[in-house]
Amino acid sequence: MQHFDLIILGAGPAGITAALTAARHQLSVALFDENPAAGGQVYRAPAFRVAGKSRNDLKDGDHLRKQLADSPVSLFMGHQVWSVTGDFRVDALGPSGPVHCTSRLLLVASGTTERVVPFEGWTLPGVIGLAAATLLLKSQQTLPGKRTLVAGCGPLLVAVAGGTLKAGGNVAAIADIAGKGSWARVLPAMVRRPDILRQSAGYGLPILRAATPLYSRHTLVRATEQDGQLLAELAPCDAAGRPVSGPRKKILVDCITVGHGLTPATEITRLLDARHHYSRHSGGFVATIDENGKTSRPRLFAAGDCTGIYGAAAAVRQGVVVGLACVSELKGVDAPLQQERQQALKEWQNVCHFGRKMAGMMALREGHTDSITAETVVCRCEDVTRAEIEAASDAGAGDMNQMKAWTRCGMGPCQGRSCGDVAAEILARHRNISREEAGIFSPRTPLRPLTIGQLTGEFDYADIPIPKAAPL
Repeated sequence: MQHFDLIILGAGPAGITAALTAARHQLSVALFDENPAAGGQVYRAPAFRVAGKSRNDLKDGDHLRKQLADSPVSLFMGHQVWSVTGDFRVDALGPSGPVHCTSRLLLVASGTTERVVPFEGWTLPGVIGLAAATLLLKSQQTLPGKRTLVAGCGPLLVAVAGGTLKAGGNVAAIADIAGKGSWARVLPAMVRRPDILRQSAGYGLPILRAATPLYSRHTLVRATEQDGQLLAELAPCDAAGRPVSGPRKKILVDCITVGHGLTPATEITRLLDARHHYSRHSGGFVATIDENGKTSRPRLFAAGDCTGIYGAAAAVRQGVVVGLACVSELKGVDAPLQQERQQALKEWQNVCHFGRKMAGMMALREGHTDSITAETVVCRCEDVTRAEIEAASDAGAGDMNQMKAWTRCGMGPCQGRSCGDVAAEILARHRNISREEAGIFSPRTPLRPLTIGQLTGEFDYADIPIPKAAPL
């Protein structure tokens, strides 16, 4: 078993910069991530390289990965963390088998999970999330489909549509729950970020050149199979995401990419019993932290989008802030360290403004779940419908864990990461209680699905040590 000063869980922008910062100040650091290469979703490394093709985010990601490779940070890429204990023992499963490490400090930089508000037909083949489409485009350099509908809300709409067109695909239409006025209100924040403007132009220009139809204030309400393709039905909606009366549009495609924002991945900080609070604007339940990333649990820190959705640029700078806080925790604070921390904190606060605006565009709208029909599956792992969730509520289930026990919602392989936010919204609205009162699923070990065979490896009975018989 290896021991470190600091273990960081998650090698996205925040985790990388925190690791580099702490290592630069002579802390022994271990960085874990289930992906084969560091970078997270935004700076995801492609599975293979194609000559002549490059992206700005790929260059930024390659720069961070090179810094990691040149640093003393111990990298555990391709490792699934399945257990974290209160004394900061981390158990993971990697390509070479189980790994066990302990540390003096723990930093959780676990990122987010994509939210998809269910609709009729959302479980059909060919319907995927916007984040999944991004992964196909960035990592596998594969089109989501030959003819694709992009639907939902937030900046990933533009990124997926523009990325699909740049890769030679066809985008039938973009359906955006937000109205043009909502985007106009975030424009001043975007103007303050020239880097975001350039990035947006890179995705937006292909959309303009292709004259892709854009349906503002429209939500995807149904998808059905038709002759081997998908017939998508769009309905006008109000600002809360509820369908309203008006002409509906039907579009025939072979792929639907849809997403309704992101939810912070907090299963580890919840497992360790840190204090959390609900923030709709921040994406859901988030760990309560101070400006240094400290949670309510001693020696436990959190950084990046798992503490609230602020975007990659903010995560990069917050990683530096929290990395320095970890150094201070173990080595104390001197004048140069304090000055470095103040500069990093100022940079983080400067870029957070735009991230907060984008988070507002992706927040779960309070009326959006009202359009889910009774028969629609909410928990895909256990095939739990909206009607079953509400029936459990009527029978007395007052919070998410009671509802989970009565319906099995959230008991599948994803452990509620995919359905939890929407299921909690349904329960809260049905019982007319706050999301804080509805609560959130209690996390359980193992944090990721794994088999006993993966933990034990290959052996036969001859390999089992048999103790000597006790003397009579």
